[in-house]
Amino acid sequence: MILLAWGFWELRTPSPLVDLRISSRRQVLMTNLTSVIVGFAMYGMSLIIPQLLQAPKGTGYGFGQSMIVAGLCFAPFGIVMMLASPVTARLSAAFGSKVTLMMGAATISVGYGLGLVLMSEVWEIISLACIIGLGVALAYASMPALIMAAVPATETAAAANGLNTLMRSLGTSSSAAVVGVVLAHMTTTFEGVALPSESGFRLAFVLGAGSALLALLLATFIPGRRASAVVAVPSQRETKATAAETGTVDAVQA
Repeated sequence: MILLAWGFWELRTPSPLVDLRISSRRQVLMTNLTSVIVGFAMYGMSLIIPQLLQAPKGTGYGFGQSMIVAGLCFAPFGIVMMLASPVTARLSAAFGSKVTLMMGAATISVGYGLGLVLMSEVWEIISLACIIGLGVALAYASMPALIMAAVPATETAAAANGLNTLMRSLGTSSSAAVVGVVLAHMTTTFEGVALPSESGFRLAFVLGAGSALLALLLATFIPGRRASAVVAVPSQRETKATAAETGTVDAVQA
């Protein structure tokens, strides 16, 4: 109800905080929906890897690592994202941001899929983190470019990209809830302590892979380069509003 009331208010406000008419454009809408799913897939690794690495070896699937070692093993996830930044920029320039987003979603899905079979060595877990980190870097780098290509210059920062960031946060929050419930309910008892079971971790990997595939599917509905150029052209209403604002500024300056 609150969301509906907010939408009703924004549509009737002369200068809305978020222009829902612009946000409903196909490129903006599909990018935001994809952002939710990518955020879901990305955050799952933050819940799976540390707990898997810290699970006791006696369980048959855990690695018995300390919290510090588990954190260090997860560090390559962020390092790969940082090192991949120049590559993602070149790929977007060469093939378009839509292709980069699809490549990122596909890479994330591959990383989670490999997690179903590579769970026996620490280096395998680190490799999964690196693959998924690369996919996240590709996907996250392309989203702002897709948004900015589809909205007027006045909407790129505060409204359009702010809303896209909110969509990503919605995905990570949903991932924390869903994956947390899976790992909390699919447990095994080891020395009197309830721990996430191997089947729980595997289901979490499946959820990550499935969400990344869903993001890949949604990304296919984002307009390509040529269509994006058409979408980015301001509408007649926006042009008139801009002209009116310019005229007002000129009058004040005069």
